[in-house]
Amino acid sequence: MRTIRNIAIGLTLALSTLAVACATEPGNNSNSITTGSPTPSASTSPVAVISAPALPLPVLDALFSDEAFKTKLKSKLELTDDQLSALQKIAGDEVARLRQSNQEEQTADQSSQAEQSRAHAAEAIQGVIGQQKADSLFSFARDYQITGPESSTTDLPTALPTVPNSVPTDTRVVVNIPAFRMDVFKDGSLVKSYKIGIGYPEFPLPTGLRKAETIIFNPTWTPPDEPWVAKMKDVSVGEKVAAGSKLNPLGPIKIPIGLPSLIHGGKSPAKLGTFASHGCVGLTSPQVQDFSRLLAQVAGSEITDASIKSYFADKTKTRVVKLGQSIPVELRYETIVLEDGKLHIYRDVYDQDTNTEEKLRAVLEANGVKLEDLDEAERAQILEALNAMSRHPAKGISPASTATKPIADSSPATAATSPEATKVANKKATTPGRKPIGKNQKEVVIELAALKGKGYPAAVNLDTGSGKPATVAIAKATPNKAP
Repeated sequence: MRTIRNIAIGLTLALSTLAVACATEPGNNSNSITTGSPTPSASTSPVAVISAPALPLPVLDALFSDEAFKTKLKSKLELTDDQLSALQKIAGDEVARLRQSNQEEQTADQSSQAEQSRAHAAEAIQGVIGQQKADSLFSFARDYQITGPESSTTDLPTALPTVPNSVPTDTRVVVNIPAFRMDVFKDGSLVKSYKIGIGYPEFPLPTGLRKAETIIFNPTWTPPDEPWVAKMKDVSVGEKVAAGSKLNPLGPIKIPIGLPSLIHGGKSPAKLGTFASHGCVGLTSPQVQDFSRLLAQVAGSEITDASIKSYFADKTKTRVVKLGQSIPVELRYETIVLEDGKLHIYRDVYDQDTNTEEKLRAVLEANGVKLEDLDEAERAQILEALNAMSRHPAKGISPASTATKPIADSSPATAATSPEATKVANKKATTPGRKPIGKNQKEVVIELAALKGKGYPAAVNLDTGSGKPATVAIAKATPNKAP
């Protein structure tokens, strides 16, 4: 079973960039406007290739509807027609099960069902073609999605910084998925932050370094052949939804950031800070207009209010605005972030097993501090938070645990998976005098005196989508009280 579990993890890792749900056709029948000339960009941050985080069975099912993908896959893996048909049936059957269980609501039981479905598919795939070819299948699917059937990879950015919580030195957009936050940097300075919605766990945002080159006003939308589309009223697979239609989920603006993901509007403020899309960065319509102006500005272009007004004068007409230069868009998955002297521990929303002591140490040591340098109360509070904010909190984590033991083992044998078990674990783990961490809590913030002023910059001019500034509760480490 351990082998099957590893393959299931491989399935989610390898397919993480395949969020087909937000894929839409470019506005190639629209006017293209160059809004400015390129400006020199600063040197980029150090990078190293990193694999992308998880993504869903519906994507694999969608790929099997692509004849070019099937032809190349068959040749590369030397598959028979029967094997290819079997693989396609496996993906289709599991997607049908996900559809029946209505995964988009993302309750704890449904999340567990999705994991079981991935494991079941991984086992079935291995049974058809073996472990080695299964690994090759997942790798090929990822590469195919990134490059497409004909594109070259020579100019495609596919790397992330080597240092955790890296602060860009260039002009780029940084999205930290579990933080539900998007930042715009200009020449290494953070100029604005946005609260965002992210892809459902079944349709997660990928990670990697992508790029924005155009802003598309009044985009059309072609519903993909996916189970979630079948649940929508008055929408049919493959039938184009017009620009400006109330049935169009993309809102007034979309910014492609590499197939098939987008940054787009159309979200309600209530959808920010939660699961809101099928593999895209979601913003409210006012947010996406503001972001578009800023993106054009940092790209050496300009989109004026008058221009936007003219584009929206006829909401049925799609307009494509070319940026003065390509802007890197870095999609990160960091659940442990040192931000201006405060340690932010985010919920592991895509179950990537990232709230671990190893990653905590890497974040601290990148800022010149070891875990042992912190006092006992700080260490205890951090360890509790790491365990509680993992997707599978371990039972019986004590505040007195040493700083040398693993924190959040996500293996089925040692992990607590039910809400009741999580409650028990948190009750046992919480230092007396501190409020337990709630099972739906998305973030724990701990102020660390030794790291004051260090780390990734705090949000600047944070646009929460509600018209109101965000407030953040900060927990200071409290000494253990005597019984």
